Amino acid sequence: MGEAEPKAETEANGQGTPRPGPGAGPGAGTGHGGGGPLAHRVPDLGALELLLAVARLGSLGGAAREVGITQPAASSRIRSMERQLGVALVDRSPRGSRLTDAGALVTDWARRIVEAAEAFDAGAQALRDRRDSRLRVAASMTIAEYLLPGWLLALRAQRPDTAVSLLAGNSAVVAERLLSGEADLGFVEGVSVAPGLDSAVIAHDRLIVVTAPGHPWARRRRPLEASELAATPLILREKGSGTRQVLDAALGGLARPLIELSSTTAVKAAVVSGAGPAVLSELAVGEELAMRRLVRVPVEGVALARDLRAVWPTGHRPVGPARELLSLTRG
Repeated sequence: MGEAEPKAETEANGQGTPRPGPGAGPGAGTGHGGGGPLAHRVPDLGALELLLAVARLGSLGGAAREVGITQPAASSRIRSMERQLGVALVDRSPRGSRLTDAGALVTDWARRIVEAAEAFDAGAQALRDRRDSRLRVAASMTIAEYLLPGWLLALRAQRPDTAVSLLAGNSAVVAERLLSGEADLGFVEGVSVAPGLDSAVIAHDRLIVVTAPGHPWARRRRPLEASELAATPLILREKGSGTRQVLDAALGGLARPLIELSSTTAVKAAVVSGAGPAVLSELAVGEELAMRRLVRVPVEGVALARDLRAVWPTGHRPVGPARELLSLTRG
């Protein structure tokens, strides 16, 4: 292994603590005085694992192979650790490498640190396993009914052991669930995101005016004016719904509702029955339009496009199953 490197002379004090010899550099041994961050004074885990391998194998080259680095890199890491601690740890010779007295003592300490790190890692893995065993999703009605089922089926194929619970509500309810810690990831369709939440656009949607085939609007030859739509009592979702927020913002206000209902399915049923017109997501009425149970009414002078967003508490980017579900929405 080449010429042995010089080592600092050490001797034990009354407590058995290595004391640096005259060749040790500034700050060596007890000269650190305990100042500064502990991370600057204690070798990292990789260096300690390397030292343990040297102690077990009696060979710097063998230890390097075991931890997956080159022998020069291992030699450099040992020298760096010796400078950091201010004592020589390993005697190197053509016959191999052996620990100095100080190195043997440091190795005992290192073993305890590595064992504690292994226990820490096992505990962290248990926390990740518990986190990954469930996923709580909150979503506004349109997304919950027409988009999430496909995403959740794809997630189940990737994570069959993750139990998923879904709460469907309006955009305001989704925000409340996230901020109270009752949901891990949310999906909303409103014009804005509640304070305390971060978001990412995952899809786009369009709102359209629909009526039953027997409604007078179904026979119009000219598009509705935005002002006429705003002045007409409509079948609407409840306050707090993303659909209603977008429509209200686009028209600059709405007439008093004809009926207020708490789900997209209920609104569709009311329109199909002939109760009146409504503005609904294009995603929600495709089948009804194809079967002529509903008729689309063109509107001019207003844009009714909207963004669909994933949301989560500010500063807590989705991890684990939540991150995987978020990636699936963009697939």
